[in-house]
Amino acid sequence: MNALTTPVADGFTIARRNALKIRRSPDLLGATIMFPIVFVLMFAYVFGSVIDVPGMSYKEFLLPGIFVQAVIMGGQSTGYTLTLDLQKGIFDRFRSLPMARSAVLIGQTVGDLLMNLCSLTVMALMGLLVGWRVHTPAYKVALGFGLLLLFAYAFSWVTAAVALSLRTPESFNNIATMVSFPLMFISNAFIDSSKLPTPLRVVADWNPVSTFTQAIRELFGNTDAALKTSSAWPIEHAILASTLWIAAILLIFVPLATRLYKRAVST
Repeated sequence: MNALTTPVADGFTIARRNALKIRRSPDLLGATIMFPIVFVLMFAYVFGSVIDVPGMSYKEFLLPGIFVQAVIMGGQSTGYTLTLDLQKGIFDRFRSLPMARSAVLIGQTVGDLLMNLCSLTVMALMGLLVGWRVHTPAYKVALGFGLLLLFAYAFSWVTAAVALSLRTPESFNNIATMVSFPLMFISNAFIDSSKLPTPLRVVADWNPVSTFTQAIRELFGNTDAALKTSSAWPIEHAILASTLWIAAILLIFVPLATRLYKRAVST
């Protein structure tokens, strides 16, 4: 077995281990799914009654943002699980086995990708129940969910790198909450960002959450000519910009997380 297939094969072994762990600890999956569902109900029925979106239903405007939010919340489970494994000394056991070191991170991110797939499936069904609809051909819908899963996988590497830098669940949760909430709320995920004050609008226009949300809206047909969008490049070319974001994240954080993991298990 060559140098490439060994990490991949070992990684899928770890992914199976993580899938079994999710089955035995359904609270992990439950928390990832329930939090966005609460947001759907709260925003759709509380804020939706007072937020007006020109030319379309607020629920159709909202759901793409909720999908992106679900991916971010799901990606955080990667970092949290890694910090727990570090505390329990599980990585020390892996180090004693004849396996590629990168396999642990590959397995963790692939396993969490499956959890994100379950979360997005539940979110889509929930969205259909509250009135969300798609208005594009099936292949564009498939591309939309594919883009979400690619973003989920890439973001898992970001949280893995952060977790391996902090090494404790408490520190990771604090930092993840402090960073993720501004990312989600200073964006176009829940409101029309053109109505924000100028400094916040500029931040929202270049926020990757806004870029992915706009891309998903376009792929699902949850847009309308009456709804003005920003002239910022990432919003005008949202699908291309989202693809570039994914590529940049993977190029930066895969080697960074791998290096941090090697350092963590060698100390």
